[in-house]
Amino acid sequence: MKEISFEKINGSGLKIGVVVARWNSAVTYPLRDACLQALKDAGVEKEHIFVQDVPGSYEVVYGAKHLIEQKHVDAVVAIGCLIKGATMHFEYIAEAVSQGIMKLNTETSVPVIFGVLTCLTEEQAISRSTGDNNHGYAWGQSAIEMASLKKS
Repeated sequence: MKEISFEKINGSGLKIGVVVARWNSAVTYPLRDACLQALKDAGVEKEHIFVQDVPGSYEVVYGAKHLIEQKHVDAVVAIGCLIKGATMHFEYIAEAVSQGIMKLNTETSVPVIFGVLTCLTEEQAISRSTGDNNHGYAWGQSAIEMASLKKS
């Protein structure tokens, strides 16, 4: 099983943004909730967590940029879910979002965690957003680790 482990992380004093797509909210909201739990567990103060909802995964890039510029966060977790359909829409949006998040990382010097599930089926998306396999928690931990790296 593929997984990542984290040392004890301390998020006190950090400002973290979480941008979440409402499209596929049955998947994205549990990811958001697990991410927020990770931030809380690591000691990020409630008033230093900024959550921004956006319509869909394509818009998470702009939402992340907004949090960076307006809230001056130390890191952002960009949460969305794309599920492949019968057209090329999935490929276009997945590529654009991937490139947009990468560009924010390199151009703003603020870590933006890629929390966009790109799944072939709804079952894959649900598997990655529920129970012990909910990826949102690790994304929250990643944001703290990367924000701490930025500050070091």
